[in-house]
Amino acid sequence: MAVEQARIWVVDDDRSVRFVLATALREAGYAVDGFESARDALAALDDRAPPDLLFTDVRMPDTGGLALLDRIKARLPRLPVIVMSAYTDVASTAGAFRGGAHEFLSKPFDLDDAVALAARTLGEVQQQSPSPPREEAATQADALIGDAPAMRTLFRAIGRLAQAPLSVLITGETGTGKELVARALHRESPRSRKPFVALNTAAIPAELLESELFGHEAGAFTGATRRHHGRFEQADGGTLFLDEIGDMPLPLQTRLLRVLAEGEFFRVGGRELIRVDVRVIAATHQDLESLVADGRFRADLLHRLDVVRLRLPPLRERREDIPRLAERFLAAAAVRFDAPAKRLSPPAIERLLAYDWPGNVRQLENLCWRLAALAPGDSIGRADLDDVLDTTVSPSRQAAVAAGEGEWDAHLAAWAREQLALGNDGLHAQALERFEHALFEAALEHTGGRRSEAAARLGLGRNTLTRKLGPGRKRH
Repeated sequence: MAVEQARIWVVDDDRSVRFVLATALREAGYAVDGFESARDALAALDDRAPPDLLFTDVRMPDTGGLALLDRIKARLPRLPVIVMSAYTDVASTAGAFRGGAHEFLSKPFDLDDAVALAARTLGEVQQQSPSPPREEAATQADALIGDAPAMRTLFRAIGRLAQAPLSVLITGETGTGKELVARALHRESPRSRKPFVALNTAAIPAELLESELFGHEAGAFTGATRRHHGRFEQADGGTLFLDEIGDMPLPLQTRLLRVLAEGEFFRVGGRELIRVDVRVIAATHQDLESLVADGRFRADLLHRLDVVRLRLPPLRERREDIPRLAERFLAAAAVRFDAPAKRLSPPAIERLLAYDWPGNVRQLENLCWRLAALAPGDSIGRADLDDVLDTTVSPSRQAAVAAGEGEWDAHLAAWAREQLALGNDGLHAQALERFEHALFEAALEHTGGRRSEAAARLGLGRNTLTRKLGPGRKRH
């Protein structure tokens, strides 16, 4: 007795895509029907047996693929659907998985991969019921864009993880956009209507971090004149993003572990037990396993945070995304400056692609804003980039800076020995004041006097920078 062929439907308004995919699937032994619109596919469900698997494009005239997915799942909740699209942004992938898609296939795709995916899907037992569709959020996905394979993988992971109430650890070098990933996970999750609260644990002094996280009662310490709700309470029902988690002091790691395990805590100086429902997403540029080995990070806290790990690749590993990112940043700068967007010439793009970007996407964004403000003309040439990149931290300059660190330390040690020999006291306060003054001036010069940006680049809170600068410095 012959084995019945599995039935596959392909829905795509692009005739060429529909033809080549259907042909490849037929050659693999499947019975395939093609439809040029969602309306035709839905009509076919009324007068013939449903398929065993359905491929659908996302963007089609009249009824799109995600709307088709919603209607298919309402009638046939166990039918596996593979969504295809050339638009691999977070909103598309998350919308597909939120609607119950089995997999997301990025165009252009290899036909062998598509056939293998069909075979794998048909061979799997569907054990999970699809998540009910919800209204698409109108929020634009910041600058988390990219077509590199690593970014497409990341977008698919975000689409899946957004619906799961799991802790996520985001790893990646400084400037890669870890907070954008956290915001995307929140925006596409059932918690999207609740607060997203972010805290850079490295930017808050250790003595204030406990209060920032858990809040405090009036009178808990000097200066605590009223009750303060911490970040956990502010994020109740939503998402708390803890950036640079590797810099959290060990005593606070213990308190954080209890909150993650029990969902409850006390404010500083308080006796009332506070209960919260918060999804915690943490991020770090450090090797937490090494910190655990050195005794600077709790292993049990790492296990709590690292339920799922997402790695954000550095920009040098996704060079094909550089032109698109640069275009996005230049367009944003044009809106801010109320001027036409400047364009990158082909030689300029080649220069960008050849650079290693030690500061990653953040460095590229800063460069584009500087070019938008300073480059003459509407087109940015290679010479414009050479002038700017020569003042940024190139790999060669990084090596030179690293080589000079020992000399800087030697000068400081020599100064200290000289002062001690002269019998001077209070050296720590003097050195710290001079160090901070030089550091703050350099940061403010780099950011054009913008205190918030300068504080962020230094890893400080804006209020901390303002307090240390004092009232004499002009505000920006």
